[in-house]
Amino acid sequence: MPVKKIQVNDDNHGRRLDNFLLSIYKDVPKSKIYSIIRKGEVRINSGRVKPHTKINTNDIIRIPPYLVNDSTTEKKQIFSESLLNLIKNNIIHEDENYLILNKPYGLPVHGGTNSPNGVISILRSFMDDSIDLCHRIDKETSGCLVISKNKKSNRHFNEQLVLKRVNKTYLALLKGHLKKKTKVELFIETSSKENKQKSLISDDGKKAVSTFMPIKTLNKSSLVSVNIATGRTHQIRVQANHIGHPILNDDKYGDRAFNKSKPFNKTKRMTLHASQIEFIDQNNNLIKVKADIDESFKNIIDLLE
Repeated sequence: MPVKKIQVNDDNHGRRLDNFLLSIYKDVPKSKIYSIIRKGEVRINSGRVKPHTKINTNDIIRIPPYLVNDSTTEKKQIFSESLLNLIKNNIIHEDENYLILNKPYGLPVHGGTNSPNGVISILRSFMDDSIDLCHRIDKETSGCLVISKNKKSNRHFNEQLVLKRVNKTYLALLKGHLKKKTKVELFIETSSKENKQKSLISDDGKKAVSTFMPIKTLNKSSLVSVNIATGRTHQIRVQANHIGHPILNDDKYGDRAFNKSKPFNKTKRMTLHASQIEFIDQNNNLIKVKADIDESFKNIIDLLE
């Protein structure tokens, strides 16, 4: 059986050898990957290397012939035509590196036991497997969701997040009348119980900063824009509740009694929408995309006017 050789492409330039091999041979135990590197069975340009060695474009990686990856034979998940069209029709930006989706509310970014239809799985069913998530938005939140088409783009976007160079703006319908621009700074930590995440205000948490700006006064409620300077889990939802203006139909942090009162009992969806995202890509191009609210969000505004 001949020795296998892999040539490193530009997308994987700068990655650690161990992480690169683990991403390809997903069915091979991590201990096995480290063992064959240390024994010299994996080589780069004919030389012995260590697991943390960085790989470069056009490097030739020697792989032992017995190493196999059974996951390559797995069939892609099959989704209904209506679900595929829902995703395809909501792509609002696409270039060689990124795809931006106006994510429908009620659809999770990753599928799970209770929600098998995740955005990433659906996209991978008709696009390349290198499709990956750049950031998260909640299942019940709609709007701008950035997806990378390659690892280099994913790394770049995450670097921009760390440097706070990604601008995100949301629209929300809140309980009560927010009368003025309100900046909220809190420390938030996230706990997980029974696979359910919940964020709490805590001095032990991480700093979360949002600015709420009133747009329109409605019936016992307000339409606001929210600009976030940080991206903590459930940040806007926790902060809206903290200032006494929880998001309508937020089952986790909202006012359930208020949501069941008239006329709010006629509405169902959580009224939080990622309306705009802006960042500079790795080619120094400005990516600025706006996602329109859907009919369900419009109908709630019409009901409350």
